[in-house]
Amino acid sequence: MKNKSKYIDIFITSLSIDKKKFNEKLKYNEIPEWDSIAHMTLMSGLEEGFNISLDTDDIVDFSSFKKGIEILKKYKVT
Repeated sequence: MKNKSKYIDIFITSLSIDKKKFNEKLKYNEIPEWDSIAHMTLMSGLEEGFNISLDTDDIVDFSSFKKGIEILKKYKVT
């Protein structure tokens, strides 16, 4: 994934987490920072950052950092 560092930056910024707390095993609702409101902030950040429009099903399915990589591939974000 060429855009991986951008993806990571969007994650850290959208969820307002410390870079030290970030890891690629992050999952929705596993940390207090990734609640439903932060999830929508993250989705918005990804749409803006990669100039895409996520389908509702993809927003719902976006349950982890790794799952997000799979979903973004559908939008030609690699």
